[in-house]
Amino acid sequence: MLLQFELALVGFVLSLLTFVGQIVLVIWTYNDATDNSSHPAVLWTLVVLFAPLLGVVLYLLFGRDQR
Repeated sequence: MLLQFELALVGFVLSLLTFVGQIVLVIWTYNDATDNSSHPAVLWTLVVLFAPLLGVVLYLLFGRDQR
């Protein structure tokens, strides 16, 4: 019984960390896109919201203006 509780707790903590990480990626993308992209920041924010890892890679490759 205790093992099931511990596994559930580990699963909850990992889920919470994943959720927080996704929110951080969305906020970072919006802030960075407002400064470094000629595309709308909201567009990139939505891409990262619905496809977190792929969205960030796409933003870094295609969304940022070259300096």
